[in-house]
Amino acid sequence: MTHHPSDHRPTPVPEPGRPLVFRGGTVLTMDDAGTVLTGADVLVVGGRIEAVGPRLAVPEDAREIDARGGIVMPGMVDTHRHTWQTALRGYGADWTLTQYFVWFYLEWGLRFRPQDIHAGTLLGAWEALDAGVTTTADWSHGLVTPEHADAAVDALEEVPTRYVFAYGNIHAAPWEWAPSADLRSFHDRRFHGRADDMRGFQLAFDVTGEESFPERAAFEAAREMGAEVTTHAGVWGATGDAGIRLMHDHGFMGPGTVYVHAASLSEDSYQRIAATGGSVSVSTESEQSAGQGYPPTWRLRRHGIPVSLSMDTGVWWSADLFSAMRATLGADRSREHLRAHERGETVTHSHLRAEHVVGWATRGGARALGLSHAVGSLEPGRRADVVLLRNDTSPAMFPLLNPYGHVAFQAQRADVHTVVVDGRVVKHEHRLVGADMAAVRRAVESTLDYLREVMGDRAWEQGMNPDVPDAEVLDNPYTYTGFRDASTHRRREGAPEA
Repeated sequence: MTHHPSDHRPTPVPEPGRPLVFRGGTVLTMDDAGTVLTGADVLVVGGRIEAVGPRLAVPEDAREIDARGGIVMPGMVDTHRHTWQTALRGYGADWTLTQYFVWFYLEWGLRFRPQDIHAGTLLGAWEALDAGVTTTADWSHGLVTPEHADAAVDALEEVPTRYVFAYGNIHAAPWEWAPSADLRSFHDRRFHGRADDMRGFQLAFDVTGEESFPERAAFEAAREMGAEVTTHAGVWGATGDAGIRLMHDHGFMGPGTVYVHAASLSEDSYQRIAATGGSVSVSTESEQSAGQGYPPTWRLRRHGIPVSLSMDTGVWWSADLFSAMRATLGADRSREHLRAHERGETVTHSHLRAEHVVGWATRGGARALGLSHAVGSLEPGRRADVVLLRNDTSPAMFPLLNPYGHVAFQAQRADVHTVVVDGRVVKHEHRLVGADMAAVRRAVESTLDYLREVMGDRAWEQGMNPDVPDAEVLDNPYTYTGFRDASTHRRREGAPEA
């Protein structure tokens, strides 16, 4: 049946607990076989996916969501997002990694109050849902006190999202805060006996490579709490092969360990990760711009290391996995072409495909977080985290020929029509459900006012606008003075260049 924009009329938000059926969409199941169904339905009952297929029989009280002309896919999973930093969206667009470290680690990150952590986390969690990210590993590494941690979790609990809370503190050594009574008390209050498919817990810290391996105490604390570890590994100049070797030699690498970036490691380190079953969270926009190393998907593929995607931080980059998929394909393919050209060859077939990055954004993330049994695919019995991409007003959303390619290269946040988390509709017809954006805005503005006051206007402006290095212009033996003079004259006169 041909779908026309005029067929659609605004409808009420489906009631919580009521069965839902997505009718007539192109369904990316992301199952083991990579099944794609056209003109198919997805039935949600009791928070679970009941059935997937064409023309499904549904309960009489089921609410229908028109998916014709759209793509129905699993909710996306972000395995590394510093959600607490979202209040500073775009502030560090021109930073290097060094400037990020100086600003957050050495100068101003310690000034964040619990309410600032809450404001950024609240904004970031809603932003993730808006973009179809239904599960987030919140790499919350600004937790100076237990009050900061409570503020972050309070914000996550206010948003109808699925999350894994990765507890970290960049202002103290992990061997100090991880085994502390304060952390154990926080964990027991907020997660012990409460961790389930909707909320999980990790420890987030880095391993410097110091031969005495002081991080052992943090790994042991994680084991005692039954928590996995997520760590920034392979970050040029910060964390490297020595840290991986120490983790491996002391028995602290396993299938649940998530290595973020892993962009500047040796073959030996990748072999250790592969042998112990860990996974890598690739943040391509981050690696490309900040300098952790070249996005390592080509190396991970050679070792068979599982991959997930993440956006890192809104201080710099896009806060959605559409951008992550697009950037990852571009980085991997551009390197493949570059290496081939250096050999005088041409790439005739791309190794990394659109289907692969869509898989990394969904089932890859679920696997990394130990949630493959619950989310990451649209299969009967899985929890109902579902995203419908459909935008009748967008000329970029039709024709729909290659659905994986459409998700990876064409779709964007504005095309997210419906988002369901655990059977509950949290975005309906392009609008978030239950989000008090006015209150979120007030909280964020309060944080920004506070930071400007603490920093002062000059430091605030300097932090956002770092110096531009002097450019070295090479001597050019083919210099045409007359052309240069004419160009300069046109620029001075405000005329366009030829």
